[in-house]
Amino acid sequence: MIEHRSFASLGGANHGWLDAKHHFSFASYYDAKRMGWGSLRVWNDDVIQPNTGFPPHPHKNMEIVTYVREGAITHEDSLGNKGRTQAGDVQVMSAGSGIIHSEYNLEAVETRIFQIWIESNQKPNSPSWGTRPFPKNERAGSFVALASGFSEDTEALPIRTDARVLGATLKAGEQLEYSFASANRYGYLVPAKGKVEVNGLLLNARDGAAIQQEEKIVITALEDAELVLVDAS
Repeated sequence: MIEHRSFASLGGANHGWLDAKHHFSFASYYDAKRMGWGSLRVWNDDVIQPNTGFPPHPHKNMEIVTYVREGAITHEDSLGNKGRTQAGDVQVMSAGSGIIHSEYNLEAVETRIFQIWIESNQKPNSPSWGTRPFPKNERAGSFVALASGFSEDTEALPIRTDARVLGATLKAGEQLEYSFASANRYGYLVPAKGKVEVNGLLLNARDGAAIQQEEKIVITALEDAELVLVDAS
């Protein structure tokens, strides 16, 4: 089963400095049919204006993955971490027992991000933060684990949950397969750019595909595409 969630159908709000679209219920947007997908709880598509951002605020017991699509995001937290994550790269914050952080666009252009929250399956422990580059040419034609709770994904940023966040790029006409460990896994796929088909279902850029009871998906790029996939329990 693959459910198409068009970008036009997403909830959200435009705050001026932030134009946010929500794949799942979040803040003032509520849809009883879109409360989450397995342990995946949030997928926000955010456009942040220059020299604005999210002031310091707290989180607990959540794995928060930020995929930067355009521009860059600058992070600072109560652990003393500071860092800038630019387009194509990823940062992970494990909120653990509690952390306060801010995220600002200090660039001269809009910053566009996917912010993905996945429930932790570990007891709350010390929070952490990390970032690393993931060059797009290194994920051309195949999925690369960007963040993962599985020890075999040694190059991925670690998260404290039974899930993976993966990225891939495809040229128009290319095809890519992904197999889930079992049909009980929950997949959620969003093309950051480009138009694709997933098992024959058409997805435009920034549409979502909620995947369940599928052991394998076949993705065909109708245009040059940049993909982000969550494989969750």
